[in-house]
Amino acid sequence: MADKYDFIREEMARLTNEGLLVRIRTIGSAAGAHMVVDGKKVLNFCTNNYLGLANDARLRAAAKSAVDQWGAGPAAVRSIAGTLSLHVELERAIAQFKEVEDVLYVQSGFCANQAAIPPLVGKEDCIFSDRLNHASIIDGCRLAGAKILVYEHCDAADAERVIRENLPNYRRGLLITDGVFSMDGDIAPLDKLYAVAARYNVLTMVDDAHGEGVLGHGRGIVHHFGLQGQFDVEIGTFSKALGVVGGCIAGKKLVVDYIRQKARPFLFSSATTAADSAACMESIRILMESDELVTRLWDNTAYFKQGMQQLGFNTGTSQTPIVPVMLGEAPLAQQFSRRLFEEGIFAMALGFPTVPKGLARIRVMNTAAHSRQDLDQGLAAFEKVGRELGVI
Repeated sequence: MADKYDFIREEMARLTNEGLLVRIRTIGSAAGAHMVVDGKKVLNFCTNNYLGLANDARLRAAAKSAVDQWGAGPAAVRSIAGTLSLHVELERAIAQFKEVEDVLYVQSGFCANQAAIPPLVGKEDCIFSDRLNHASIIDGCRLAGAKILVYEHCDAADAERVIRENLPNYRRGLLITDGVFSMDGDIAPLDKLYAVAARYNVLTMVDDAHGEGVLGHGRGIVHHFGLQGQFDVEIGTFSKALGVVGGCIAGKKLVVDYIRQKARPFLFSSATTAADSAACMESIRILMESDELVTRLWDNTAYFKQGMQQLGFNTGTSQTPIVPVMLGEAPLAQQFSRRLFEEGIFAMALGFPTVPKGLARIRVMNTAAHSRQDLDQGLAAFEKVGRELGVI
């Protein structure tokens, strides 16, 4: 009889041989432009800390104060005894920031997608989903049990074709797209998608995880397109540009109230801590006061992208601070990442299934925390390794 773990050993060996095994590095310091990784001080191009807020003194102070007032943990799910007045205050602040009627604050952006999608559609319904939507959207769609119909990436005309051909066969439809696509850094044509959905009376949802703090003067992709308050659901996260952790479901009050009654991750999982909630509140306050950090982020992005393109690197179709350095095969991407680390640069390789086979890359995440000297250091390291490995 075969050993019951043979299939695991075989799969792990395959991942290793194909250069797809994920090797997780250990962080030994707070997130910032420079970090300690596996015991080595390196220049960080790997985290989603777009605005440099993850270790901001103002957020740290807010979190510490909240622990003194509210304690370390919530001790309950929000629907029973875990909703603090701090949670309610934060939801109101987010609603004001995003210019929507209501907001539900949950534990993460991934959790927000799993919470929001199943209440809106079920087995008699269909979901129209961009081909490159994030895994959290895909998992939320699977949980809903609705028919998932895929349209071509960022293609509003194809979305309309899929809706027109299929919607009559179902009770209702929901169109879902990422706002900014995290692997390629391109932006969904939200205005065109919204117009299509409106023509067919389809529910609309956008995941703005990589748009908040980045687009629309920091308020996100919906503001970027001037569609404030129009989408039925906006999914947000606090773990990227806003520097903390947590997620939100924003939109029309009727819709959010309904999700508040039905969302299983909200109803059956403990509340987010007071410390996290207070830090999120502070990040919202900072962005409400000024878009200085957003401007700095975009200035750094333009400088780095131009430098990489002048060196001859293929940076894909990015329209945002996400810069994919396209390398092709996963083993090459992993080798490139290892050599960058030896040169003092932390930038991880991404391969299948995170990205399609043959499209492995190094993903560089620009931030407002980087200095011009940091960017020059990064460009020099990419040039050195790129020439060494024959990429440029």
